[in-house]
Amino acid sequence: MAIRMSKLFEEKLVDLNGFSLYSETYGENKGNPTVIMDSGYGDDSKVWNLIVPEIAKSTKVLVYDRAGLGRSEKSPNPRTTKEMVNELDQLLTASKLKPPYVLVGHSFGGINVRMYASQFPENVSGIVLVDSTPEDYRDRFLPYMSKEFQEAYNNQFVSESTYDEFMDSLYQLKQNKRHLGSIPLIVISAGKKAHYSKEAQKLWHKLQTEMLEISENSEMIIAHNSTHYIQNDEPHIVINAIKKMLKSDCY
Repeated sequence: MAIRMSKLFEEKLVDLNGFSLYSETYGENKGNPTVIMDSGYGDDSKVWNLIVPEIAKSTKVLVYDRAGLGRSEKSPNPRTTKEMVNELDQLLTASKLKPPYVLVGHSFGGINVRMYASQFPENVSGIVLVDSTPEDYRDRFLPYMSKEFQEAYNNQFVSESTYDEFMDSLYQLKQNKRHLGSIPLIVISAGKKAHYSKEAQKLWHKLQTEMLEISENSEMIIAHNSTHYIQNDEPHIVINAIKKMLKSDCY
């Protein structure tokens, strides 16, 4: 395990049975849950650069590069959400970051944090989904988009999982989907999606709204001026949602 650290910053390369994952932790707990952030498909941890500094003022934050991305090595395991969640759990254990966690997932990272919460609900104190991929994306959303959009979407799977592995991840989430009881959930939906018609944008919000059903303690926020990367377009919305999760008396 390679480590570089200061008082409020630590970076690690953590060996997981023959390959290493890169992670960074910022801040200190101060009695609050640790915030774990999971990026979208093909993205490394840098996509959270506008969010981490503000959240680290209140608690410890972990960002990491999934296997094969950023500074992490490739994994011999399939690139499906089940394997990624197992690797994340190993990373958290090796890093001695004890629960509870507030999980924040963007896009495909939302699939991963939902899967983690389904498998380890006792470790989770809150979830923030940032324009997360719905499990019915292929069957209910893609058919509404143009052939050009669908072709571009299908051809993007070259930097991490394959198309089949990505679709397997959606299926795995549907098979493992569970109600999370009173675990707080905030769903943030982008309101200015590129290349979306009014009908497609409306359907996107509908699919995002349906995610609220996995918790009896959930709310929806529409980021009206954001494209898919809400954390870049309107970072304050994501920051405020996470801070709300950290307030013990807010739910």
